[in-house]
Amino acid sequence: MASLLDRLFGRARPSAEPARTAAAPKRIRTGRGARAEYDGATLGRRAAGWRRTRLDANGELSPAVAAALRGIARDLVRNNPFAARGAATIAHNMVGTGITFQVYRNGTIDDRLNKLARRHLDTTACDASGRHDLYGLQLQAARTIVESGAVVMRRRWRRASDRLPLPFQLQVIEPDYIDPSKHGPLSSAPGVQGGFLINGVQFSPLGAREGYWLFNGHPGGGRADALGSTFVNAADVAHVFRADRPEMEHGATWFAPVILRMKDFGDYEDAQLTRQKLASAFVGVVTGEDPGGVIPGIQSEDGDAGEPVTLGEDREPLDYIEPGTFQYARPGEEVTFSDPPTVEGYADYTKVSLRAVSSGLGVPYEALTGDLSNVNFSSGRMGWLEYQRSLAAWQWTMFIPQFCGAVATWLIDAFAMVGEDVEGVTVRWTPPGREMINPAEEVKANRDAIRSGQKTISQCARERGEDPDTFLAEWKTDAEKIDKLGLIFDCDPRRVTAVGNPAEQEPSAQPVQPQGA
Repeated sequence: MASLLDRLFGRARPSAEPARTAAAPKRIRTGRGARAEYDGATLGRRAAGWRRTRLDANGELSPAVAAALRGIARDLVRNNPFAARGAATIAHNMVGTGITFQVYRNGTIDDRLNKLARRHLDTTACDASGRHDLYGLQLQAARTIVESGAVVMRRRWRRASDRLPLPFQLQVIEPDYIDPSKHGPLSSAPGVQGGFLINGVQFSPLGAREGYWLFNGHPGGGRADALGSTFVNAADVAHVFRADRPEMEHGATWFAPVILRMKDFGDYEDAQLTRQKLASAFVGVVTGEDPGGVIPGIQSEDGDAGEPVTLGEDREPLDYIEPGTFQYARPGEEVTFSDPPTVEGYADYTKVSLRAVSSGLGVPYEALTGDLSNVNFSSGRMGWLEYQRSLAAWQWTMFIPQFCGAVATWLIDAFAMVGEDVEGVTVRWTPPGREMINPAEEVKANRDAIRSGQKTISQCARERGEDPDTFLAEWKTDAEKIDKLGLIFDCDPRRVTAVGNPAEQEPSAQPVQPQGA
């Protein structure tokens, strides 16, 4: 009571405890909910469901978690049409018909090495299984990255007796081949700092990748020789995945953010379908006044085939229904039909769910579903441009450096193996071009951008998925052939202006009469 009166009248309560200074830190009681400077760090009922972890990327993505996510994602891709479409659209747009290459020496295309590389990589000779060329392997790898979170590619050296254009082949395998049991510090001599292993990946003491422990066969294949793992040098392996966090050494399936949402949506669709089936299948119940009547179409164990049986205790129960079902009942029996509640807004819920799935995968809603009902030119263009930025990021920050870069290194090693001079040799990659949304306007925009100096011819060629040097070399060859034949076309900017008038020529140039448009 005294304490209450003290508080009411503002009187200080005597205490043996020394008064705290203004600069003394305040103690936050976390038991009943803390109030932090950031609302997201507050502890309380509203934040009780958050999973706060201090684990690094490899601790969060443990081998068990990665295997579970991969298994669920593969099941979704096998059985869920939207998951299958999502994986396909990312792979098709990221790789398409292939990320092409050109072999250069000191900044100029080396025709001889380029032809040698194409004889190997543009045919099935480069595939260890003999089924795909380089671009087919790229598409398979891109799809595996989306579905399984990563892909592993091995370099397989071959003998001269194999009669290949170059003495190596590519083997694309799933990330399941990496042995996760190889984990922890490596043994070393006393006083010597040793390396370490992270779920099958071996590192030097400085953190550089030394190699991978790979199973001899797929661990899910059931082969006896697949139980053991072998160390493979990092120079012969390309481990391709999207690293979302620093020091992340394994990739997670891209379906991880949407797995539960896709499952809930699938269950919702199944429930709606079952409800509609039940509503349309059951027709009615037939009752009669004669206890000794017969049940048409039902045969008991002691009855003959095709003969009706009497309405007795051994009649068959109605344990399933199919369209057009009539059930017969005894006189006086009542049937109560279930009346499940109706669910409104099926179409709206479907769109909201699929929009969330498309956002989680990073693809446009229209590309995931094929629904173009509410798309106009402006909205379609904006969505496509945003998707192009994501594709360019996946290509240039993940796939080209990790997958194509490994192929380029192995290609140059193979050149040296067969005795070629590799001084100054490099490989350039060109992603597939995109289709124009409005060619009539975009071609004019590119032309104006080139004329005003905002773009170069090489830049526009790369945007179309062409190599600039190859494109200009073809242009030169065609121009020389046209001049030799004495032809002038209105599409030739050297002779005709944009409005169709003859262009001013040098005094030494001989005028040639136009031959056609």
